[in-house]
Amino acid sequence: MGALFPPLGVIYPLKSMRDSTKIIRSSLTPAVPGEPLHSGPVFAAPYHTPGDPSEAPYTYARSHNPTWTELERAIGQMESSSESGSDRGPGYQASALVFASGMAACTAVFGAVLRPGDAVVLPSNAYFATRVLVQEYFTKMGIELRTAPTANNAQAALLDGAKLLWLESPSNPTMEICDISALCEAAHRAGALVAVDNTTSTPLGQRPLALGADFSIASDAKSMTGHSDILLGHVAVRNPELRAKIDQWRTLTGGVLGPMEAWLGLRSIATLPLRLQRSCENAQRIAEFLTTRPEVESVLYPGLPTHPGHAIAAGQMRYFGAVLSFVLRDRAAAETFLSKSKLLTEATSFGGITTTAERRARWGGDAVSEGFIRMSAGCEAVEDLIEDMAQALDAVQ
Repeated sequence: MGALFPPLGVIYPLKSMRDSTKIIRSSLTPAVPGEPLHSGPVFAAPYHTPGDPSEAPYTYARSHNPTWTELERAIGQMESSSESGSDRGPGYQASALVFASGMAACTAVFGAVLRPGDAVVLPSNAYFATRVLVQEYFTKMGIELRTAPTANNAQAALLDGAKLLWLESPSNPTMEICDISALCEAAHRAGALVAVDNTTSTPLGQRPLALGADFSIASDAKSMTGHSDILLGHVAVRNPELRAKIDQWRTLTGGVLGPMEAWLGLRSIATLPLRLQRSCENAQRIAEFLTTRPEVESVLYPGLPTHPGHAIAAGQMRYFGAVLSFVLRDRAAAETFLSKSKLLTEATSFGGITTTAERRARWGGDAVSEGFIRMSAGCEAVEDLIEDMAQALDAVQ
């Protein structure tokens, strides 16, 4: 596997700066006169490896790459916590591993942890591809699947004898909330590990590891990088043994990230504090606006005080997220709304700088009504978005 990776970027003490400053400056190189502020991608398959390969920092690109190292350091810093921060408990240093996609990151956790005869507890309303992965592949390998809704901590009743508890809060796309800390405590008492899909929040918006989780997973193609142009994902852990298992899975299965994608991800993450703040503010304003419209039957957003999980979300999230969902009366109403809008981009996925929306039932994978719309607030002027949605809702009437 090679020796410990050499330092590439500028490393700052966790306690010395606020999160936004650390993130923005995480890709800076040491201040050497005449050298660039940010290093470029390193394209290599094999590396020079004379003599004992354990003495070489890099050997082969399926195992490691210098550009990965920088990206993993930046993400690991975001997933970490300082004692002086607002997270619960003492500070800790997290370690991140990057993957070719969010689903590759999810698969790594399932594959590294579960063995035939083990049981996994999954939200019945988790991201549909995660459910399909476990149902269609891992159950056929002898894994027992138990499911319960995210809301009301319903998964807690299924933990007896389980090996892994998988959480997703807010759930996608129904925006249900669970108490991550309470469920982590219950799972650990039952002898289970806990993984949290933190895609909608990003580690800047919510830190699952600080709430007690063993794995924090995300599709970083979404809010983390925010430009809707690259696929990547990550797994973050606190425990070195768990990191080694995930690292081995990645090396043996080859679900690795290309250096160009890693470099694009690194440069995109630097703007996360700005993008996330703006998109979450927009999501809050849009959700509040939608509650005033008679065409809208319900609005699902944890930032609304009327949301049943609002109090829990306020205690464990720093931002309520860019994603919200709402329900119109039927399919025709939803399709009219989307077609009459001039500023909403009709597309799947979420977390980009452009506001997107889709009628989620068209995919058939979620238990939602025909008029259910999932929206991802972008970074446009929210006044323009609300004016546009108002005229689109007028057309629904």
